[in-house]
Amino acid sequence: MTDQTTDPTAMDADQLAKEAYFTASQGQLIWARFKKQRAAMIAASVLLVLVLSGIFAPFLSPYDPTIAGKDKDYTNGAPQIPEFCDINGCSLRPFVHAVERERSMATNFRWVTKVNEDKRIYVEFFAEGWEYKLFGFIPMDTHLFGSSDGFIHIFGTDSTGKDIYSRTLHAIWTSMKVGSIGVFIAFVLALIIGGISGYYGGWIDSILQMITDAVRTVPAIPLFMAVAAFMPPEMTAEARFFYISLILGFIGWPTLARRVRTHLLTERNQEYVLAAQLCGAPAGHVIRRHLLPSFTSYIIVDLVISFPYMVLSETALSFIGLGLKDPVNSLGVMLQNVTSADVLLNYQWYFIPVIFFIALVMAFVFVGDGLRDAADPYSDTHK
Repeated sequence: MTDQTTDPTAMDADQLAKEAYFTASQGQLIWARFKKQRAAMIAASVLLVLVLSGIFAPFLSPYDPTIAGKDKDYTNGAPQIPEFCDINGCSLRPFVHAVERERSMATNFRWVTKVNEDKRIYVEFFAEGWEYKLFGFIPMDTHLFGSSDGFIHIFGTDSTGKDIYSRTLHAIWTSMKVGSIGVFIAFVLALIIGGISGYYGGWIDSILQMITDAVRTVPAIPLFMAVAAFMPPEMTAEARFFYISLILGFIGWPTLARRVRTHLLTERNQEYVLAAQLCGAPAGHVIRRHLLPSFTSYIIVDLVISFPYMVLSETALSFIGLGLKDPVNSLGVMLQNVTSADVLLNYQWYFIPVIFFIALVMAFVFVGDGLRDAADPYSDTHK
């Protein structure tokens, strides 16, 4: 049996592995460390699924989430789980049973919903339905599933007859868009203010740090209460969406700006920075091409970690009525419907969007923690 310690093939493989490690870029090293963390990889897979579900929400949704009373005979309806067999036999095609409304003496002649087990509604894949624009510019009317014989609500319906499944997918995408715009605004402001403050120092740094501390002390809830008071009731959903994203971005940059400033204060006296200055490079070029790239991995980690806080902020504000409102579908707007005792006792399917909300936030948290550990060369997880 050949000893591996003297096997030339094994020695060559080890040497190639060492060479690949020492010649790898910073991004490749971070990815190699990140792949070793099982929880972070699972969270990244969940996050990818949720992001794709939000991007392709119009295609995945069988019904328009903004139309109330789409199925007037099935308001506050329980989830309909497709099945293959019932009392009448089995079928190769999945189906749900039709529902009918009638007045019942047992409920003082109020309308009640009954399931008609003799009538099947078959699930049709790639069915035609309401018209939409995929990615905002591709007109389509094809959906992943639907039925030409009736309605299918796999997550049930709310009190106005809206499909909760369709609303959930669109809510994920809306909350992520608000978070993305807020993170982008905070990212740009943090790089500009933190970069200038850390590079120049002196009185410029003092003034910018006073501004940073002032923004950090602004309470978010009273600020949004004041903004909500000045927003006219007739303001469109798009305008409200824009203002909420803008405010979240303008109050979310100080933490990242502080970290950028701290890094530049320690790096601005390094030899490669002095060499660039002696060559006549302007301050903007030195910051953009030399200082910030050395901090890129940490900036990316900060962005990923700050994303769930943006989503949480939008959800909390919409939940208390200071953020987005109907007909906009966001996770915060949908969570407003689960606060009553009647929902808790009788309509538990209203909590299905809460599961997606928790999964989205936790996925971002685990991915952010994994990236933070992977970007830290001194982390114990790499030993």
